[in-house]
Amino acid sequence: MNLMRTKSVEQSIADTDEPEFRLKKSLSALDLTVFGVGVVIGAGIFTLTGRAAHEVAGPAIVVSFVVAAIACGLAAMCYAEFASTVPVSGSAYTFSYASLGELFAWIIGWDLILEMFLGASVVAQGWSAYLGLFLDQLGIHIPDAIGYGGTVDLMAILLVVVLGGLMTFGIKESLRVNLVLVAVKIFIVLFVIVAGIQFVNPANYSPFVPDAAPRETGTGLTQPLLQFLSGIEPAAFGVGGIFAGAALVFFAYIGFDVVATTAEETKNPQRDLPIGIIASLVICTVLYCAVALVVTGMVSYDELDPAAALANAFAYHGQAWMATLISAGAVAGLTTVVLTLLIGATRIIFAMSRDALLPQRLAKVHPRYRTPWVISIVVTAVVAVVAGFTPIGILEEMVNIGTLSAFVLVSVGVIALRRRRPDLPRAFRVPLNPWLPALSAIICTYLMLNLTVETWLRFVIWLVIGFAIYFAYSQRRSRLGKDTAVYYNPALPDLVSGPANAARREVAEQDAVAGDAVGDDGFEPPTRSV
Repeated sequence: MNLMRTKSVEQSIADTDEPEFRLKKSLSALDLTVFGVGVVIGAGIFTLTGRAAHEVAGPAIVVSFVVAAIACGLAAMCYAEFASTVPVSGSAYTFSYASLGELFAWIIGWDLILEMFLGASVVAQGWSAYLGLFLDQLGIHIPDAIGYGGTVDLMAILLVVVLGGLMTFGIKESLRVNLVLVAVKIFIVLFVIVAGIQFVNPANYSPFVPDAAPRETGTGLTQPLLQFLSGIEPAAFGVGGIFAGAALVFFAYIGFDVVATTAEETKNPQRDLPIGIIASLVICTVLYCAVALVVTGMVSYDELDPAAALANAFAYHGQAWMATLISAGAVAGLTTVVLTLLIGATRIIFAMSRDALLPQRLAKVHPRYRTPWVISIVVTAVVAVVAGFTPIGILEEMVNIGTLSAFVLVSVGVIALRRRRPDLPRAFRVPLNPWLPALSAIICTYLMLNLTVETWLRFVIWLVIGFAIYFAYSQRRSRLGKDTAVYYNPALPDLVSGPANAARREVAEQDAVAGDAVGDDGFEPPTRSV
């Protein structure tokens, strides 16, 4: 068993042209930027900012957002390099397959499935909660039995089903709806910022960096793994509080990586993918910092309500009507997050199914809409059931650990692919390689260590299940393990590793001598099978 066999970049790109697996290319740089902003900015912009300021950083939470953006930007650049080099669905899964090998690709694909499924389900429940709050403010009450926290969260189910249907009918149609909702969300955020400026009191910014103090954390399985291993007590406020705040708000940026899952449906991926990934991160950073400045200027950090800081900041100044507007922004914001995560989940599973690591029949593309309709239906059904019937609040950190593990492998993969294939054209290159990708991997590993012990235990259990499926099913059925899966090009002798390469090499070299192995494009399959 060759667990580290890699799939060549050329073959990954060639697979996208197979008629039964070909997706419709219709996305532009603007579409991708909107896509990224849509998934990154959710209800957290109205709540997380105030909580982080109140508990760990004070007004210096603005600096925490900048530090987190820089750390996240390192991972974003790694994604941008890979996405422009390997413009194929699957994001970190596909990148790992090309650089680190099949086993690593399976692990990260398995983690991403967890991230997308749980993320969409958790956010759908949050959407249901904000919808109920918004309608209550308008005098409309959803029956408790079918609302958030009820016997069946019917509102969450309906949201997932509607968005799943939209996703099945077309990626471009989905992003048109996403564009409208993102525009509404950004308008409300900007309105909140502008409206809040008039209530800012400069005295609330002093002290900008409050004096350091001990920070309360959990015990036993609920404490961070780093604290469990080292016994180091985390600090709040002071300079240490700024970095603690950065670790906390880092998760507000998670989501830009989903942009890379649409690589195959982008018109000009080499140019547009880096623009979409980096532009969405920059836009979100500006909005986060602006909200942080406003909320900490409106109310002193020690008086902020960590549960609903922004809404209560306006109530503090007698502007209770703003709570309704903020709830509307949260509803629009979370709708785009659920839609984006659903699309991301389908593209991850599509890439894994096309490679036969999951049942290949799942990867069928609709002949008219050119979307993976079978996977879309399966993803919609699973997420709807989980969101509607499962109290999954305790599993929210699983989304974070799955994402961070993907960041680590993508960062390491950039270094590996630069060494293995320096000849590949790269429309975007991470500067200061390998130092910046290595720094990205270190930072993401540190953030993973700050997640709780119980999160790590659940993560290990999920990985064990994934390994069992891989060795029992995927490893033996992988297209890469079959003679017809990968072609050898004598002009590029180190393209791939696989079980039949020796025989494939002999045939390809014989065909090359005959003049029929390599075409004008430099990469064609041999004319005879091995």
